[in-house]
Amino acid sequence: MNIDIQTVHFDADGKLLEYINRKLAKLSVFHDRIIQVSVFLKLDNVVHSIKDKIAEIRIFIPRHSFFVKSSSKSFQESFDSALDSVINQIKKQKEKQAA
Repeated sequence: MNIDIQTVHFDADGKLLEYINRKLAKLSVFHDRIIQVSVFLKLDNVVHSIKDKIAEIRIFIPRHSFFVKSSSKSFQESFDSALDSVINQIKKQKEKQAA
């Protein structure tokens, strides 16, 4: 499983990158054939000076890809929300495949 973390408009600190890598390592529990995981962390300045933190996760497995986008006031919260959503998508896909 290749993990690619990209930050847009800022430089992430080591703690955030370590947190993301630790959480992504647990994905192999849900699907054993994950090829690539891409994480995009962005700052969004749409509403005046309020900076929303956006986390996007794209996961590639054979014959499928999953994409989730989440935003909140912190990167950890955005990432956790997106990760929960993508795990649910993987579980649903595995259930369909088993049926």
